[in-house]
Amino acid sequence: MLIRKAAFERSGLVRSAIDERFALTPDEFRVEGDIVAIGPLHEDDAIIALTEQLESVGLVYYDDFVEMSGNWPAWLGVWVSGGPRDG
Repeated sequence: MLIRKAAFERSGLVRSAIDERFALTPDEFRVEGDIVAIGPLHEDDAIIALTEQLESVGLVYYDDFVEMSGNWPAWLGVWVSGGPRDG
């Protein structure tokens, strides 16, 4: 899950609660520039649960966060960066 850092910060969510709820390791919750990256999420319904949690605090799918799932080979790296918010 990729979340705009500013949206995460204004939501009132606490990293430790997310770490505990989804049993995340330090590498599975990262802040890179303007993006908070959470995952991989190992439970089948974890993406749905996290989406519901984010929406319950007022974050909007696609505007504030987006799910980015898939299995990729180890040789593939993905670089994600936050840009200016439209509108």
